[in-house]
Amino acid sequence: MRQLLSLSRAARLVGVARGALQQKIHSGELPSFDGMLSADDLLRLYPAVELESDIGFERVEKIREEAFGMRLRERMLPSQAILSQRLFEQSRELADLRAHLQRYHAMVVELRERLRDEEAQGAGAVRESAGKLGELLDRALEAVLGQSEAPNALALMDDMLRVMSAHVVVHPSRHEFFVDGADTILDAALRSGLALNYGCSNGNCGLCKARVVSGQVQKVRQQDYVLSEAEKRQGYTLLCSHTAVGDLVIEALESVEAGDIPPQQIVAQVKAMQALGDDLMLLRLQTPRANRLRFLAGQNLTLTVGEASAQLPIASCPCDDRNLDFHVVRNAEDSFAQRVFGSLKAGHAIILFGPWGDFVLRADSPRSILFLACDTGFAPIKSLIEHAMALELSERLHLYWLATRPAGHYLANLCRSWADALDNFRYAPIAAEHADATELVRRIGAEHADLNAFDIYLAGPEAFIRTATMALREQGFPETQLIAAIL
Repeated sequence: MRQLLSLSRAARLVGVARGALQQKIHSGELPSFDGMLSADDLLRLYPAVELESDIGFERVEKIREEAFGMRLRERMLPSQAILSQRLFEQSRELADLRAHLQRYHAMVVELRERLRDEEAQGAGAVRESAGKLGELLDRALEAVLGQSEAPNALALMDDMLRVMSAHVVVHPSRHEFFVDGADTILDAALRSGLALNYGCSNGNCGLCKARVVSGQVQKVRQQDYVLSEAEKRQGYTLLCSHTAVGDLVIEALESVEAGDIPPQQIVAQVKAMQALGDDLMLLRLQTPRANRLRFLAGQNLTLTVGEASAQLPIASCPCDDRNLDFHVVRNAEDSFAQRVFGSLKAGHAIILFGPWGDFVLRADSPRSILFLACDTGFAPIKSLIEHAMALELSERLHLYWLATRPAGHYLANLCRSWADALDNFRYAPIAAEHADATELVRRIGAEHADLNAFDIYLAGPEAFIRTATMALREQGFPETQLIAAIL
């Protein structure tokens, strides 16, 4: 019997991104059956894959976690209760399968006996037909019962994966993700780049309420919010306090536009400060566990410390909503920057207000993406790229980073690590002495024959945005596919 796997599960089993499998489906290399993939076809396409330990995949995952500003942590196993329930469900499925096989076997045996009766008692053509059918059935049974081929390795790994993690599908978007270890459903969704609706993430507000369409959930954290009896009967649960027992289908709200997320005011603490150059500082803030920041990749925040404030783009991914990165430029006329380069220390409090701006990723666009950053315009671009990586977008991602000052490519090693780890990512650092915004647009036009096949994201100083936009307009690039952020 053909074993069919979902795209997300298949990608996990062979250790590649979903986008890589989607490209092979589109090229005709990999057949699909109503969106499902055959385990046999996967093994044919990836015959040398190490199912037990895929070092390349682990390397990509490590780079992703470092890129997202997340602490590398040991993956925890599911709790004993969850493991027990998942094993029980698999045992029940196995028992059902055995019962079906026994009934099929009894049916085949009865059919063979009736054919023998017809062969012995029938006459003429009936006896001959019964004899031929009996021989056909005997050969088929001999082939099935006598085969000794090894079980499909991917099928075995799929069974193990179902014990260690749960696959979740979100309606109506059809987005998918996995719940690993001791994660709640909400934590797992955010880590996968999805923008599910939530508030406190601590079981108090009820904003992460979702309806379970199929599957089982189990509470793993306490919650103060009380669901009504009607909501309980309809299958609603809080995603921040429950995990998935097994494969799950839920109905949940997702934020797709900047206007979907209301402004929030949060008091965060300075977690770390790291010089990225003589005049550039990485400022990392951490929000309270019970009051995380909801935002979309590419948006800005207003930061206030004392009397000094500034509006800065977030340079990290929404998949880590507690640890927020900002790139602060030294500026004698900016009181906030003076505090960052002066008296601000780890542990100090900073008030956050926002998010603001509509420089956000169009994740549902079928087009590939060109990112054009100038100087610290890389900060919001970094957030967008990390979000695209979390979503495992299959489209090509190209980053062109123009630096107008020495050492302006201050995170070049990070960009090169992305290019090394991801097949669909390209990085091109450009120094200002070799090209300005106009020359940069001419270059991408020469390197990409059909610019209309891309969405273009621009981020940087106003002069850069204005010049690049004008150059793109002269090339006939559709303005509806251009998204820009002025820093």
